Amino acid sequence: MMKSSNSPLYLLSCLLMLLLLPVPSLSADPDSLQDFCVADLNASISINGFPCIPASKVNASDFFFDLSKEGVTNTSNLNSSVTPANVLAFPAVNTLGISMNRVDFGPGGLNPPHSHPRATEMGLVVEGSILVGFVTTSNVYYSKVLTAGEVFVIPRGLVHFQKNVGNGKGIVFTSFNSQMPGVVISSTTLFGSQPPMPNEVLTQAFQVDDAVVNSIKSKFGS
Repeated sequence: MMKSSNSPLYLLSCLLMLLLLPVPSLSADPDSLQDFCVADLNASISINGFPCIPASKVNASDFFFDLSKEGVTNTSNLNSSVTPANVLAFPAVNTLGISMNRVDFGPGGLNPPHSHPRATEMGLVVEGSILVGFVTTSNVYYSKVLTAGEVFVIPRGLVHFQKNVGNGKGIVFTSFNSQMPGVVISSTTLFGSQPPMPNEVLTQAFQVDDAVVNSIKSKFGS
């Protein structure tokens, strides 16, 4: 005999079924199903990363990466440099859901406003005085100046920046819960896209005229 859809027993059964369903992973990338999968960067990327090179061709050096070298910071007006250790530079993190960056700053150097669509970021200040800030989806701005040994976290997808406000150089190491967190640099995305974003969109969004938009675009090669 079928139970009524309004009976307490039926409703309890439905609730138990929902509770027993597999809980979605809270990590940015799906869990790996093997010990490792060193990426074959010569292959086409698949749905979740790169195919693995054969385990027989993996050696110890594949699992180590050097972030000790200081980045060159004086090649742009940002006076900063990012050295990534994501899957494209460090193939061993393929399918592992982790990656890192080293960010070097000259005096006044800026890691400009940007976001990571696929990862939460945690950063450790190693040297310097670094202003870290981010803006929530409610348009609330949070910031603090951090010094060596202090850590920050940026929730996934939120626009954020780091700026060296000290007199000397600055160094920050950041980590991500994705093998390839992605980066969307706000200024480059809006003013340096190819093909260019229409001026009428930008003038209306920023409440400025064509001359201002064209001037900014000229600095980003769009």
